[in-house]
Amino acid sequence: MTLEYLSLGLMVLATAVMAASAAIQAVRHELDLFGATVLAIAAALGGGTVRDMLLGRLPVFWINDLTFIVTTVPVAIAGYFVATRMAAGNGRRLAWLMRLDAMGLALFTLMGVRVAQQADTSAIIAVIIGCITGTVGGMIRDLLCNVTPLVLKQDLYATISLAGGALYLLLLEVAPEGPAAAISFAAMLGVRLLVLARQRPD
Repeated sequence: MTLEYLSLGLMVLATAVMAASAAIQAVRHELDLFGATVLAIAAALGGGTVRDMLLGRLPVFWINDLTFIVTTVPVAIAGYFVATRMAAGNGRRLAWLMRLDAMGLALFTLMGVRVAQQADTSAIIAVIIGCITGTVGGMIRDLLCNVTPLVLKQDLYATISLAGGALYLLLLEVAPEGPAAAISFAAMLGVRLLVLARQRPD
């Protein structure tokens, strides 16, 4: 498997994860199936869209590659029906939402940094673009549900993304891209899950 195919696979996985988190959020806020699908599209594609616009990569990634729409819609529909079968009021939906969001944050951060590198940006800008890619989709999801975005709360959300992007760039100086990405992903996901484990659900 070439690095390009691996990157595409990670991008599709990140899209699916964020779409699933949006579907759960939609059920938690009593949106219907159509609303859940719209929310999933906005969440899964929002960060990458803003990234591409900032880097001047037009048309944005999902216009010419239907892979991401084709991934988002079925995952949103499946996620909606799975979430509706979960009992409400016991924090289970929120727990799954946060776990999926943590995965999406880590995956999209790495993809954002990589795309910024391909655009020949500086290391600092690449880390910032990675953070934007990792956090904007979740912000859109939460804002559409009238929820304070996680990035605005004191739970290290954006900090984890920035630190993970910087770690990835540092590791690229001493390791191949695959291991560097794997270590950075594990670090971001692990720290994020640790933060969540120390919090009480709302």
